[in-house]
Amino acid sequence: MRVEWQIGFWVGALALFILFLWIFSGVLLPFAAAFVIAYLLDPFVDRLQRLGLNRLAATLLVLAACVVVVASILTLIVPVLSHQFAEFIHALPDLLNKLQGLIIAAGGRVVREYGAPLLQRFGLATNGPDVRASVGDLAATVATWTAAFLNSLVARGFALISLVSLIVVTPVVAFYMLLDYHAMIAAVDNLVPPRHRPVVRRLATQIDQAMAGFLRGQSLVCLFLGVWYSVGLSLIGLNFGLLIGITAGFLSFIPYVGSFTALIVAAIVAIVQGWPHVYLLAMALGVVIIGQLLEANILSPKLVGDRVGLHPVWLIFALLAFGSVFGFTGLIIAVPVAAAAGVILRFAMASYRGSDLYSNLPELRASIETNIIAKTDQPKATEDQ
Repeated sequence: MRVEWQIGFWVGALALFILFLWIFSGVLLPFAAAFVIAYLLDPFVDRLQRLGLNRLAATLLVLAACVVVVASILTLIVPVLSHQFAEFIHALPDLLNKLQGLIIAAGGRVVREYGAPLLQRFGLATNGPDVRASVGDLAATVATWTAAFLNSLVARGFALISLVSLIVVTPVVAFYMLLDYHAMIAAVDNLVPPRHRPVVRRLATQIDQAMAGFLRGQSLVCLFLGVWYSVGLSLIGLNFGLLIGITAGFLSFIPYVGSFTALIVAAIVAIVQGWPHVYLLAMALGVVIIGQLLEANILSPKLVGDRVGLHPVWLIFALLAFGSVFGFTGLIIAVPVAAAAGVILRFAMASYRGSDLYSNLPELRASIETNIIAKTDQPKATEDQ
């Protein structure tokens, strides 16, 4: 088969895959979630099989243990979390108003004590009330943007709560995927032409390493950070500490987003709660910064490692792009698709560097330039005749 036909085939297959996701994005959520669950739990089922259990018993045991653990955690956390969430929504307007007042007061004091003398030294006149009004307008704008962002986050939170309806469908699909996991992999492998199987299997292994390194490793990182932020912020007495910690741990699936969210929200709550003292702010920042240092220097290198091959910028783009197009289903499939695309792109670049097109590029360019010059000189020769 010619290279042009192969490229056309794979481009067409990619277009059909995207069209399929777009058409059925409304019903793919339980299947995508079940695939992630099956992928995460398959190593435990394989280990139980090596210990002597058959595939059915191992699948039932692992899923039952997973359901018990998740149900126990939800039973302990959901009542407290829902209570803090309701209190946070009720206290949000007052929190933003106090924050605006503190910004106006601090800004006015800075302008009065430092800004006005500095401007007068340069010969510029200042009007104190106007400057304070400008600072107040800026604070109001920031508060409005913050409220809009939090309201959007709350709205999406309620959308995620509606996903509880999938609690029956997802475990059933995950059970069958776990039970037939290796059979499905073998079926896909049999569809690959025998002459291409070594290359495809090598790429599949690299994709599996990237997905396993991120999905399984980053899930453990998110779990640790959620526990660290929740316990740490609650122990120092910060309001809504459990809510902030769990939200930050969940958002830590996207690199740097969880820690940044914990830093900003915890700092805002600590400033309003502890003003005019800064002890609570310092302790909140200490909890978040220590968690980030542990994640960057110990957790990610040990649990995720360097084999992932997913640049944070590429990963953030994939999550935002798939999330905006396919909704919550897109967020679930973004990481596997990004991992596969990264491996395939690296393979394509390596193949390009090893091809004659890359190694003979100077000769090819010289040949093209020679042909262009020859075609340009040909009309002139005809005119001279």
